[in-house]
Amino acid sequence: MNNFTCAVLVDDQQVISLGHGSGGKQTSQLIKQIFLPAFGNDKLNMLHDGVLLDIPSSQIVFTTDSYVIQPIFFPGGDIGKLAVTGTVNDLAMCGAKPLYLSCSFIIEEGFLQSHLQRIVNAMQAEAEANGVQIVAGDTKVIERHMGKNIFINTTGIGISLSKEPINPLQIKPNDCIILSGDIGRHGVAVMAERENLTFSSPLISDCASLFPIVRALLGEGIRVHCLRDITRGGLATALVELSESSDMDFSILEEAIAIDTAVDSVCEILGLDPLYVANEGRFVAFVPEDQAESALKIIRQFPEGYLANAIGQVHPKARSPRAIIKNALGIERNLYRLMGDQLPRIC
Repeated sequence: MNNFTCAVLVDDQQVISLGHGSGGKQTSQLIKQIFLPAFGNDKLNMLHDGVLLDIPSSQIVFTTDSYVIQPIFFPGGDIGKLAVTGTVNDLAMCGAKPLYLSCSFIIEEGFLQSHLQRIVNAMQAEAEANGVQIVAGDTKVIERHMGKNIFINTTGIGISLSKEPINPLQIKPNDCIILSGDIGRHGVAVMAERENLTFSSPLISDCASLFPIVRALLGEGIRVHCLRDITRGGLATALVELSESSDMDFSILEEAIAIDTAVDSVCEILGLDPLYVANEGRFVAFVPEDQAESALKIIRQFPEGYLANAIGQVHPKARSPRAIIKNALGIERNLYRLMGDQLPRIC
């Protein structure tokens, strides 16, 4: 199937409708009006069944993800921006420079063309900001239910910028655990938009690309052992997963974790734990203790990282790996994975 060919047309009300074939005039019109003006490049413009990629001789990093967030537009972003940053961030967490993306759209019949255009524009802007080309894709239209749903799948390819592997198995005793910023803003912002909640201080999602920060860390010679973006399940779930994967114990200081006042207030009112609320522009980094201050200085130079802080340390496993958090009173408790969904879908 050619890139972005699908059985759709755009009717007089400028909504996406089920069509009668993948090679007709309506399909061509949609490609020319929306996708190619935003994503067009020498590879995509051929509209072939596949694409030949120019990849330097290096280790290749590959990832894929799907995005089903509701609402599709939220303070600080939309499903399009989220789809690109989410995949770019997954590559960055492996120490990779993103090069190419594919994207596939599943669109409900009745979806507004203006909304599709807005989403595609956001994807193009974010891809361009990260030096990424969108080189392949596809669209499918499904029967109408509510007329406002769109789902996006993205696949990313990048090349490793690190001579050493960056993954949970590289975490070592005495590593410093660094959190790149405040937590919980994405989950609370999306929930507020979904439920039409208003606050005296606007809540803006932290949705952002993390690759510039990772590139700076590696470029300055920081020996990054592991990176993890703290998305679904929040900071607590990420730490528990990494503790188990690395077979190490983590000790975390609760006071060192930055939480926006508005986020903290909303979570308290609704009975939510900010440690388990989702983020889309935050990560934890595991670096040698003697490089922690240098790493923090680099991260804090970026708008997304000005609240970065060292929040804990790695220890050899005592019995079974666990992540422990200590509050201001010195009381310790174990962190656990998020059980079930604390919030509706946020990515």
